[in-house]
Amino acid sequence: MSENKNINTVEDYDAVLQVVQGYVDGLRTGNIDQLKKTFYKNAVMYGHLGNDLSEGSIENLYAYVEKLGAAPNIKTHLSILHQTPTTAVVRVEMEKDAAGEDFTDYHSLIKINGEWKVVAKLFHLYNK
Repeated sequence: MSENKNINTVEDYDAVLQVVQGYVDGLRTGNIDQLKKTFYKNAVMYGHLGNDLSEGSIENLYAYVEKLGAAPNIKTHLSILHQTPTTAVVRVEMEKDAAGEDFTDYHSLIKINGEWKVVAKLFHLYNK
């Protein structure tokens, strides 16, 4: 029989969710410094805004939040789709961001020097 060992503890999962919750909290309050704690300095973001592809640096997210401000009515559900000791993928279901929009995000995280950071955000914007 092969080894049957759980490589992720509940604490490991909680650590990943805590990072992505920091993203949600940053959106809720409009706090760009909070968002910057979530993302790796060279993180990227891709998704469609209508027919246009939004692509490039995570700085685009910071500009969006700076322009629109806080999202006090935001509602989210976070799900870890998969996690290894050094990588994770988290789905964020989001309703009512600062512009009143609904999104699904996929955040790819990596553990760097013992700290989880989002390195890529893919998003889908739903029609109203």
